[in-house]
Amino acid sequence: MDAVTPIALRVRNLGRQAYEPVWRAMQAYTDQRDGNAADELWLVEHDPVFTQGQAGKAEHVLAPGDIPVVQVDRGGQVTYHGPGQIVAYPLFDLRRLGIGVKALVFRIEQALIDTLAEFGVTADRLEGAPGVYVGPAKVAALGLRVRRGCSFHGLAFNIQMDLEPFARINPCGYRGLQVVNLAELNAAATFSAVQQTLVRHLWQQFHRTSGSEEPVFDPAVTEPIPELVGT
Repeated sequence: MDAVTPIALRVRNLGRQAYEPVWRAMQAYTDQRDGNAADELWLVEHDPVFTQGQAGKAEHVLAPGDIPVVQVDRGGQVTYHGPGQIVAYPLFDLRRLGIGVKALVFRIEQALIDTLAEFGVTADRLEGAPGVYVGPAKVAALGLRVRRGCSFHGLAFNIQMDLEPFARINPCGYRGLQVVNLAELNAAATFSAVQQTLVRHLWQQFHRTSGSEEPVFDPAVTEPIPELVGT
């Protein structure tokens, strides 16, 4: 594998994908990468799926119906992914960045808050409940895993999706938790514009201070899911 600049960030837009192949690919990337491997940010829209974290309790899955439930190795409880939601997976070497898990969570949340601000929406954190909220309603959820000093899994940002499936679960383990789409708060917020803005703010939070160039990202261009480090 060719060496890469340690501070480089590669962005992959995977388009719409089933959940499990992407999950297995990011596990493989994390397990096979070495100190020279680029940090990557994967962007994806998933087919409808409920994912249940390692601490997940069965009672939080109320009535999944025809939507599959997948047990996964991230933190947190149950959440829903579906079309119209930006899912972003930061595959970052935390040791190389010099940060821990708390800083990882804080910076992801800040990137989301800053992105929302650009679309005229004031959002904030909620103590003890990772994610980003507009008033009492959750607009973005976090579920992460760190292995071998590197992060995988990530965030789910509701843009313009069918929110009905959230009524089939206790989202993130909270009964009756309200969820909201950004499009309800700003009808002019398009999926591609929000995606591009989020990429910029994630780069600013994690890689700008390292001196790396802002990644060139075109939301219209999709890339394949990598199977091996360096693909």
